[in-house]
Amino acid sequence: MDSSVNNYEPNPQPRREPKRIGWKIFFGIILGLSIMANFVLFFALIAVSAQMFIGTGESVTEQVIEAGPANSKIAVIKIEGIINTELAEDVAEQIKAAKKDKNVKAVIFKTISPGGGISASDRIHDQILRLKAETGKPTIAFMDTIATSGGYYTSAACDKIIAEPTAITGSIGVIMGHFVLQDLLEQKLGIKPVIIKSGPKKDWPTSFEPVTEEQLAYLDETLITPAYERFVDIVAMGRDELTKEQIRTIADGSVYNAQQALDGKLIDEIGYMEEAIAAAKSLANITEARIVEYKKPFSFEEFLGAKTFPRLDRNTLYEFTTPQLMYLWAAGLAAFEPRDAGLNF
Repeated sequence: MDSSVNNYEPNPQPRREPKRIGWKIFFGIILGLSIMANFVLFFALIAVSAQMFIGTGESVTEQVIEAGPANSKIAVIKIEGIINTELAEDVAEQIKAAKKDKNVKAVIFKTISPGGGISASDRIHDQILRLKAETGKPTIAFMDTIATSGGYYTSAACDKIIAEPTAITGSIGVIMGHFVLQDLLEQKLGIKPVIIKSGPKKDWPTSFEPVTEEQLAYLDETLITPAYERFVDIVAMGRDELTKEQIRTIADGSVYNAQQALDGKLIDEIGYMEEAIAAAKSLANITEARIVEYKKPFSFEEFLGAKTFPRLDRNTLYEFTTPQLMYLWAAGLAAFEPRDAGLNF
């Protein structure tokens, strides 16, 4: 047999080049990101267009929550959360809308708040008084769940106060607090602050040293007592049934349930929103009404879910270490999200 036959080898298969899948993956990622970017851009354009279309120059829009005649409305304005500058401005815009609308015959202030800043609480109280003085529209405070300290302060401006049977109110008083960071800075971190000031009281109280009895007396005389006396005056002005002496006996920071508040003449009635609406109708001399609320108009930031996260900068450090004078039931903070509080103690 011919040896050449035995040594025959079939033609080898051609070598396959390895597939270059790396570039395909890369371009696939680029394509995916491009599609996502165009998707976001598309909806962003829709949001901007909607905002331009909806925007009427009004800071709030009206939402009907109970049908009724258009020429006879009762507006419900919410005072909800920690009372701060942002909330005070929001309430002021809603009050402005209620003032302008001649069909609004009465306003209910639905309060769910443990209180908050002294200035913010006072601004809301003042806005309610102005609403009454400029329009003659009756006002009802409706306490839902909790209306303590600053929440009661604002309610005292209304013509009538109604609280839910399970509502908590009272806590008439002032609170101020701050952190003392001396041990943390000096003993744990080895940082010793250097404070240069023009007078001994310039930084009272400071976070960099313990508070002395002299400082406490100074703060009580300068801040706590005047703020407390103003609170008592506000309650006395709003509650004709009580004298200042009677108010001081119950204004020790104590909270009260609805029945205790009624017995102590801090409120006028125990009931639900139905009773608040009925009271508003009675004071406005109407039998039927459309119940409305005010909402902020559509905004691009809300569409994107944009939130401002806390940043560690000079302003944040200042707010963190500076005492704040509050009309606040501090224990009531447990019922609210930390992001709502805006408090530093």
